[in-house]
Parts: sequence; C-alpha cells; structure tokens
Amino acid sequence: MAVSTPIADIGWKAPMFRLKGVDSHYHSLKQLSGMRGTVVVFICNHCPYVQAIMPRLIRDAKALHDLGVHTIAINANDDRAYPEDSFSNMKVFAKEWNLPFHYLHDDTQEIAHAYEAVCTPDFFGFDADLRLQYRGRLDAGRKDPVPDDTPRELYDAMRLIAHYGYGPGEQQASMGCSIKWRLPQEDADLNWIQPAM
Repeated sequence: MAVSTPIADIGWKAPMFRLKGVDSHYHSLKQLSGMRGTVVVFICNHCPYVQAIMPRLIRDAKALHDLGVHTIAINANDDRAYPEDSFSNMKVFAKEWNLPFHYLHDDTQEIAHAYEAVCTPDFFGFDADLRLQYRGRLDAGRKDPVPDDTPRELYDAMRLIAHYGYGPGEQQASMGCSIKWRLPQEDADLNWIQPAM
C-alpha cells in the first residue's frame, strides 16, 4: 500500500548517524554532508516507486553535487522479511545503477525511526547547517514514466536552499511503499514462567 510523507517540520535538526555503506566502510552524516546542503533519501532495492525514479534521482543528484549539495541514500527495510533488500543485494543495486552517491544500510532501523521516515522514497532536504528545509517529492512521477519537461521539484528546492538557505513554501508530499519495519520482538511474557501462588 502506498503512503505519503507528513508535512515538514521546517528547521528540524538532522539526527546524526554512522552507517555502513555498500563500499563496506562506515560513513557519518558529518562526513558526507554537502557544503551548501544535503539530501537524505530513504530508498530500498525492490520498491517499484524507487526503481521508477532512479534515473531521475541519479541525474538530479549529480546536478546538485555541482552546486555543493550532497545526496545520501539509506535502506532501512527489514531484510529478513524482504531478502531482496539485504546488504548484499544493496551492493548489486548500487553497481547496477552506478550510484553517484553513498548507499548506506540502517540495519537496526534506528536512523529511519529517528528521521520518522515513512516510505520509499522519502526525501529530507537540509541546508548547510543540517536543518530541514524540504520534505517533499522528487517530482510528480510515481511508478510510470514522466514527460521530459516534468518539473524537478527536489532539484529546484535544493538549488533554492543552496543559494538562499530556505526551501519552497509549498511542498508536495513524496509517495511510495511503506518502510518495511521489523515486527516487535516476541513479548517477554512468552518466555516468562508464572511464579507459584
């Protein structure tokens, strides 16, 4: 079922993280952030919404990099229930798409919870001080191809942020597959032995 992102909490400070990338090295937000802005996007390997936008996301990430805005992708899906989203398959995905940005694994799902991410793709656009200025979509496309003249909403928003430090007043929610959260661990009382009365 498709879900949409909530209204942005403008000015919210980005939670820090240190996660393992598909290059098998650990990377922190501080290390990967851009001088003029940073996009943190939650994606996964198998989501049709993500697969549909990848060519345009790669195009815009490259263009934003030239403006001093870096892109970081994070996969937080439960790979036990969805093995196609495993770390080994993340490496395959990154190679197949020749990703121009770091692709990190949130294996504990702690970072996705900290960001209150809800879907794939879910975009967070931060200014140079890592304060949220954009929580919108890449563009109007979903799972189908879009016309070449489709407005590049994320790119335009981040360009505005890079130059002026603030994003657009009107932001359209991103839509995609829900993040595949792990089921809560079995209740402790399953292993609890009731004491004698």
